[in-house]
Amino acid sequence: MRVSNIISLSAIGASSVLAQDNVTGKLGDAAVITGNPIGKTAVATLPEEAFWKGGSLNGNVKGSVVAKSGPNGEGIDYEVSFSNLPQEGGPFIYHLHVAPVPEDGNCTSTLAHLDQYIRGEDPACDPARPQSCQQGDLSGKYGKIQSSEPFTAKFHDPYTSLKEGDGAYFGNRSLVFHFANKTRISCANFVVSGSNTTVPYPTGTGSIIKTSPAPTASPSVPVTNAGAMFNVVKNLAIAPVVAGFLALL
Repeated sequence: MRVSNIISLSAIGASSVLAQDNVTGKLGDAAVITGNPIGKTAVATLPEEAFWKGGSLNGNVKGSVVAKSGPNGEGIDYEVSFSNLPQEGGPFIYHLHVAPVPEDGNCTSTLAHLDQYIRGEDPACDPARPQSCQQGDLSGKYGKIQSSEPFTAKFHDPYTSLKEGDGAYFGNRSLVFHFANKTRISCANFVVSGSNTTVPYPTGTGSIIKTSPAPTASPSVPVTNAGAMFNVVKNLAIAPVVAGFLALL
């Protein structure tokens, strides 16, 4: 093989690695979410019956995802808990999907992952660059479930939202739990509770700031016998003139 061909192949390989490292959505990397309502929570709890039937699964995977607005309204704090997992088919994965679960419980109807920046599922999410992953790919960013033992995790995701009207909002969306091959095992809608206030309540030392009441006008005192008062004032004004005249006599 010619040296020039070797160099060309090396360049192609290097560019492929570089492209993998720089994977991002068609609209760029996910932005950090701010202004999440303080105290707002969304919880998705898997139902008693699984959508997927068969295998070693007894009933359904038990578990939930609890999501709360992050400190100062930045991003979301997640608490994840799953148990009664299948004995095969892992590592298990879970995502935020764009559509809610319909009344018939069909997990296929939840459509694809929350992916505001049009990143797509392939190549796989790089946990070292969570901003470059699909926003809904929680297990891709923060860890797949590697065993059938009960699984719990806590993590902070800066790229999802509980602010209604935001493209990253998932309060009206769903959680879907999968086998490693992406087969959908179970799904659930999020139930939202808490405040919609997007401005944090002011904090301080706890002292109460007192304000003075607005000043009121002084009550007027009615003047009685105005004519008599005028005569008194007039006489007081004339008296010095009369006294001076008498002194000249």
